[in-house]
Amino acid sequence: MTIERLLTARRAVRSDRPLIHCITNPISINDCANAILAVGAQPIMAEHPQEVAAITQSAGALLVNLGNITDVRMASMQLSAAAARAHGVPIVIDLVGVACSPLRLDFARAFVQQHHPALIKGNLTELKAFAGLAAHTAGVDAAADDLHPADSAYAALAQLARRTGSVVFATGETDAVIDGRQLCLLHNGHPLLARVTGTGCVVGALAACFLSRADGLTAAALAAALLGICGECAAEQALGTGTFRTALLDHLSMLEDETLRRRLRLVCRAAEH
Repeated sequence: MTIERLLTARRAVRSDRPLIHCITNPISINDCANAILAVGAQPIMAEHPQEVAAITQSAGALLVNLGNITDVRMASMQLSAAAARAHGVPIVIDLVGVACSPLRLDFARAFVQQHHPALIKGNLTELKAFAGLAAHTAGVDAAADDLHPADSAYAALAQLARRTGSVVFATGETDAVIDGRQLCLLHNGHPLLARVTGTGCVVGALAACFLSRADGLTAAALAAALLGICGECAAEQALGTGTFRTALLDHLSMLEDETLRRRLRLVCRAAEH
């Protein structure tokens, strides 16, 4: 993974302005739409079962986010994913809350088995639950013992990537992206990102943007790097969480390539077997 590879994907999205179809939750839908616009893509947040398949057909990527799940969204996700597979549209699934909800967990496992998303995203607790490992949490946040993963956790992510054929994207204090062969660790970010609701959903939306023009490893690494660096920049001028949230969107739309190049803290190595 090189910085030039990341910058090429970022420039392609700005140039082509792909349509990104997001079926997400009302808690973060506005922030996700604005983040997609900020990086140069076009969001559409359709979720009615009678229109989602037609919309997905013309999209550059599909994001399904399990936060605040409903019967309608679950039906629409299945219809959209079927259309995406039929038309070669890459899929991201964000495993929000699967560690605390059997409904979401069962749905996510069936969805991945049936639709083979290019990218599976979640925090480490959610990904452990999805993989059938012991996972304990209250709500949608990662468990305290998953905030600083050991190498054994990364090995489990590599096994999950190989088993599903998907790139696995684990968000946290250190973000991890793994395709079964290569593990990329991104050390950018700021604690304020965890104090504004929806930033985890936003990084999933950014990954979908870049997935429309790049492979899953590149897309997830770029999404994590961009949000982390913009979070660092926003924190330097924020008075609190409100001004931080506004500044974060400003930097997503205005961050220069040279700033990304200078601030990027990315380490890649071979994945453990």
